[in-house]
Formats: sequence, C-alpha cells, structure tokens
Amino acid sequence: MTRLYLGLFIGLLGACASTRATDDTNSTIPGARPMQLGNFSVSLSVKDIAASRAFYEKLGFKAVMGAEKQRWLILQNETATIGLFQGLFERNTLTFNPGWDRACATLPEFDDVRAIQKALEAKGLTLVMRADESTNEPASLMVIDPDGNPILVDQHVPGPKK
Repeated sequence: MTRLYLGLFIGLLGACASTRATDDTNSTIPGARPMQLGNFSVSLSVKDIAASRAFYEKLGFKAVMGAEKQRWLILQNETATIGLFQGLFERNTLTFNPGWDRACATLPEFDDVRAIQKALEAKGLTLVMRADESTNEPASLMVIDPDGNPILVDQHVPGPKK
C-alpha cells in the first residue's frame, strides 16, 4: 500500500513539475490570459457542523468566517480553504469566488461571473444555474462536471468597473 502511495506521489510531482500553460483553452477571450475564477475552496455538505469543525481543527484549520448557529463556517489553514455547510448543499461542491483573494478582499481586477458564464457557454458547457446578465451585482452560476460534482462560481462583489 505504501509503495502505491509513493508511486502516486512521485507521479504527481512529475506532473506538477511539467505542467505549463501551452494554449488558451482556459481563457475568457480567445488568445487572452487564462480565465480568472477567483478564490477556491471546497464546500463540504456535513451532517454535524460541530463535529466537523472539531475534526478539521485537529488538522490545523481555524474558522475565519461564518456562524455555526446558521449552519455554515469557512475554515482555513496555511494553504487550504474549506466551507462546512450543514443542510445547505446536497453534495460537496467545488467553489470559486471571482473578485476575492484568499482573505476575501476585493481584487482590483477580475473576471466577472457574467464573463465567465459567457465563456463557459461558448465552450459548450451547460449551466444548471445562471447569473443574471442584466446586472453588475453579485451573482452565481453552477455547472456540473462529468462525474456529477457541482462547481459553484459565486461572486460576492459587484463586477469590476470598465
């Protein structure tokens, strides 16, 4: 078993070392920079938020936002952000927050959720939740990956000024 994990780890190191952006398949504008999805976290659908908080605190996470009484918390360690949501999501969800850095500070420049939406649809993805394109206000979209995992793009700040 240890050999298997070591082999996977060495394979991942090689993959990480050789990963380079070689095309523009991730851009919002053809030939432009990669799509900026913003701060990333994993939103976990938990059964008992207090038990989950205690567990993740033992792994070095600390609550940085949220309210346990409202059944949601955001926890961080040095490199990772996770959300604990009791009864608020059906499934664990990959979450991106355009316009935010890791400390939830608004970025001076970022891709608005509506621009991301147009780019995803132009690439043939079907959205299960769409952002309202008639506003510049905070908005969200959701797409489901091929394995059924929800990906939430949840912008909490108004779109960037143009």
